Amino acid sequence: MCHTDKENFVGAFERWLEHWDVFLKERAKDPTTGKSRYVYRKLRSAYLSLERNMPFLWTWYDNIELGIPNTNNGLEGLFTDLKTKLRNHNGLSKEHRKSFIDHYFNTKFE
Repeated sequence: MCHTDKENFVGAFERWLEHWDVFLKERAKDPTTGKSRYVYRKLRSAYLSLERNMPFLWTWYDNIELGIPNTNNGLEGLFTDLKTKLRNHNGLSKEHRKSFIDHYFNTKFE
């Protein structure tokens, strides 16, 4: 997604849906229950998730003036560092753990 723009991605997604629409709607009867279910449930679930969340995927693109990064790599790095530090201090009580996390973020964003 960081190598395309919103219009191209949405257009490609719509073309993909046109091509695979019948496939995504294919149903079969479950032999044990006799009820009809979608044959490709996981693919359908992924498609519906992408369709439902499409507006949120482009928040950075629609609000370019806010300077929102188009990936979450910065956050991933920050949380990886925090998790490593917490692993090194694994005996902390819940209260001390919260203080540790507060201190970590306060020093990162001063």
